[in-house]
Amino acid sequence: MQFVKQENPGIVTRKNEKWWKMLAAIIVCVLLVKTFGVTSCFIPSSGMENSLYKGEGVLINKWAYGLRIPFPSLFGYHRIGKGVIERGDIVLFNNPDPIQQNTSLENRDLFISRCVGLPGDTLMLNCELMNSGMQSFSPDSKSLYAYPSEKEDLMLRLLKNVGLDDNMLVGYTKNGNYIRSFSHYEYYIISQKAENQIKLTLLDKEQKGTTYPFIIPRKNKSVPVYPWNIVLLCNTITFHEQKHAEIRNHTLWVEGKPVDSYTFHKNYYWVASNDPVNLVDSRLFGFVPEDHIIGKVWRIWFTSQKERFFQCVQ
Repeated sequence: MQFVKQENPGIVTRKNEKWWKMLAAIIVCVLLVKTFGVTSCFIPSSGMENSLYKGEGVLINKWAYGLRIPFPSLFGYHRIGKGVIERGDIVLFNNPDPIQQNTSLENRDLFISRCVGLPGDTLMLNCELMNSGMQSFSPDSKSLYAYPSEKEDLMLRLLKNVGLDDNMLVGYTKNGNYIRSFSHYEYYIISQKAENQIKLTLLDKEQKGTTYPFIIPRKNKSVPVYPWNIVLLCNTITFHEQKHAEIRNHTLWVEGKPVDSYTFHKNYYWVASNDPVNLVDSRLFGFVPEDHIIGKVWRIWFTSQKERFFQCVQ
């Protein structure tokens, strides 16, 4: 008969307590870092290619523009420290126009886009708020190109050959040509491989529509009301300035008074996706208030491309 030495139950209990305490300490540390330092998120779509690819995980520096105090809906909007958002920064922010307007700020969906307009800037936009000119701020921005439908088989072979076989068809022109979106670099390598076998036509040159100046609101600065910006200003005043605003007979009324200009109490920003087909940017939800901005996209921590691991996001 073999005797097995049993461990003292008291020792086992103390060991278990030690592990539980260690696990609890790790969880607390992670939560503190995510709340007060660096958080992470995954890119859900192709809207920011080629800066960020769908499925990549990125780290967000919450101190880049000053740390936004957690739970602003409870404690008000405050920042510890101060940083300047620069044109071209890729930022993480809360949805400025959620379906449920009473959703607390910290519980709104998160978006990532490139800042292309700063407080006080003037952007030339058409009446649909679609501005191809803002693409010049982004080196990885994409444009729409059309090509003959009979060249589709050749295009598919070229895309596979250069590793862009996930580039999807986005639409058709009125005369039946196919449309795809390419960055400047993608257009270059496709053109080189095609060797003049496919003619790619830049659709931006064919786009028509009158453009108008849109002033991005700056704190304590007055913005004139024009027919082309009246709806955008009315929505911004209602949802973000917390004032009653409405449009009556083509005139903007604020707090029951007609106005031809409005002085804003916050700084606002205009953000855009790299891909013009992706509308999850200011063309959809308008200006982004400063209190909605969480931090700057910093580094890539998860990716299928080894050379991109822990790259600094530009």
